This record gives sequence, C-alpha cells and structure tokens, in this order.
Amino acid sequence: MAMRKIRRPLYNQSYFCNRMNNKSTQHILSLIKKDILLETRQQYTFYGILLYVASTIFVVYLSMGQPEEKVWNALFWVIQLFVCVNAVAKSFLAESKGRMLYFYSIAGARDFVIAKLTFNLILMLLMSLLSLAVFTLLLGNPLENILSFIGIALLGGASLSLVFTFLAAIAAKAQQQAALMAIMGFPLIIPQLLLLIKISSIAFAQVVQGGLWQMIGLMIGLDIMVVALAIILFPFLWKD
Repeated sequence: MAMRKIRRPLYNQSYFCNRMNNKSTQHILSLIKKDILLETRQQYTFYGILLYVASTIFVVYLSMGQPEEKVWNALFWVIQLFVCVNAVAKSFLAESKGRMLYFYSIAGARDFVIAKLTFNLILMLLMSLLSLAVFTLLLGNPLENILSFIGIALLGGASLSLVFTFLAAIAAKAQQQAALMAIMGFPLIIPQLLLLIKISSIAFAQVVQGGLWQMIGLMIGLDIMVVALAIILFPFLWKD
C-alpha cells in the first residue's frame, strides 16, 4: 500500500513581513497615543512653555520695542532652541525605570524610538506655530513672505526636535543627564541654528537668494541622518 505524501502548507514570506510591519505600526501608534494622552491630561509642558515664550517675548518688547529684522530672526531661533529643550528633551528623562521595563516587554527598541521622534516632532511643530504667533503679536511682523517663514519655522522646529530627542535618548542612560546633553548638544545644535538663521533670512527679502534649495536639502539630509542614527544606536541603549 503506497504511503500518502503529507503536503505541508507553503507560507509566503511576505505574509510574515506584512504581519510584523502591521504589528510594529500598532505599537508605534499606541505609544504615540499614550504620550498624547499624558500630555493632554497633565498639560505641564504646554502651559509652561507658553508662559516662557510669552514672558520672554514681552520682556524683549519692553526692553527694545520692535527690533530690526536680523535681531527679530535671531531672537526667534534662540527662543525656539529653549522651547525645544523644555518641550522635547525631557521626553526620555521623565520615563522611570519601571515604565521603561514595561515598554521593553511590550514593544521593540525601533518602535519606541520612532514613536518618541514622531510625538516630539508633532509637539514641536505646534510650539513653533504658537511661538511665531506670539512673536508677530508682540514684536511686529517684519516678514516680506510670511508663508515661506512659516514653512521654514516648521522645518526648523522638526529638525530641533529630532536632534534633542536623539540626545535625550542617549543622555537618559547616563547619570549626569543634563550635563551630557549640554556637552553633546553644543557642537550639533550651533551649526544647525546658523543654517536655520541663514535659510530664514530669505523671508525678509523680496528677492530669493541663491543656494536656498541646497541649504534646505542639507537640513533635510541632516534630519534623515539623525533619524537613522537614532534607529541604529538606540537598540544598544535599550538593552542596558
């Protein structure tokens, strides 16, 4: 009697890849939703930063009135820097060891860092718009092309949030967290601020300067590099 051959089901490898990608996307969305719920319930960051921006700009207005274009531009990005430090940099520092252990059990390192990068990017985009609104309200509007400056402000806010999220992820595993962020952040953020000031100066002129798109491409390239480094390096910190 001939033996019947048992046919094993053939599974498509792409099916498992799609399933893993869908699971990863669910983890990322759940972590982003968690951060949004915590932010809307506590609201410490939002109102604290809004108070900081309004009080700083009001002091500048009382001391020097409505500044000239270059001073206005420089003040905007300096305030954006401190807004980003207060809003974004503490995202990893606020997570306790017990909470990180819980996240370690339900999600992977790549999903966790992507969720943090995405949430902080959204938060910084909102803060950039609020800062620009308060700036134009108290310090006037010297912009020739406000739509261009809004786009540059959003690009700069996203860039700052990505850099400080990456730095906060590294500093969260160290003992001297604030000092480590300052040491690592200074050589990274100063060239980025100078590039942002250079790019945003086109919004104060009626003629578009040469090399604009090259500078914007450089800024986007730096953002992509920071995201890639965060995804590659964070799993080594995640296991610690």
